[in-house]
Amino acid sequence: MGDIVKIKDLREEDRPREKMLRLGAEGLTNAELLAILIGSGTPKETSVGLMQRVLNDCNDNLNTLGKLSVRQLCNYRGIGMAKAITILAACELGKRRQSEDAEKRKDLSSAQFIYDYMLPKMQDLDTEEAWILLMNQRYRLIKAERISHGGITETAVDVRIILREALLNNATVVALCHNHPSGNPKPSRDDDQLTSRVKSACETMRIAFLDHLIVTDGNYYSYREQGKI
Repeated sequence: MGDIVKIKDLREEDRPREKMLRLGAEGLTNAELLAILIGSGTPKETSVGLMQRVLNDCNDNLNTLGKLSVRQLCNYRGIGMAKAITILAACELGKRRQSEDAEKRKDLSSAQFIYDYMLPKMQDLDTEEAWILLMNQRYRLIKAERISHGGITETAVDVRIILREALLNNATVVALCHNHPSGNPKPSRDDDQLTSRVKSACETMRIAFLDHLIVTDGNYYSYREQGKI
């Protein structure tokens, strides 16, 4: 009896995991996505081939696949109970995702909206933190990420990190936010210098710099509202 044909035995361009890294999940066939889940096939068949055979019997329809029982899936050579359960669990997740509404992205189009979003994250901090808020062109939040902790200066915050994260997340709008544990929202000279550097870097990369907000418990300072951006 020969060795099981494994994903690693395929050419690199045919391996579904590597292919997904190169092309994204949308670049894979249903059989390839399912093959990632089951991992291995049979001595004569790769996991991709095995799942393509199962799908062929389902008329290439995932809804039909999801209606099979564990016992029916186990009738295929190469599919045991664990693999059958994994396949049906994936089908159930897909069904549940389809029935749920898409999560609405937070609207951060104003200083007040930014403040309301960031206050719960910052109101109890006893040291300064800087966060970037990455948005699409409609000012909807894509990602919020802390980029500095324990003191905010133009040297503590690496502008390159801000730009890198914006580019990696396809953000077209960026806002900077940090807290003043002292409770005084008035910006410091370091705050002004940092704002200037971030604004200049964003302009170079054609990314909109929406605001730099200083958060305190109960108040905020907005560079945009103050006409400094």
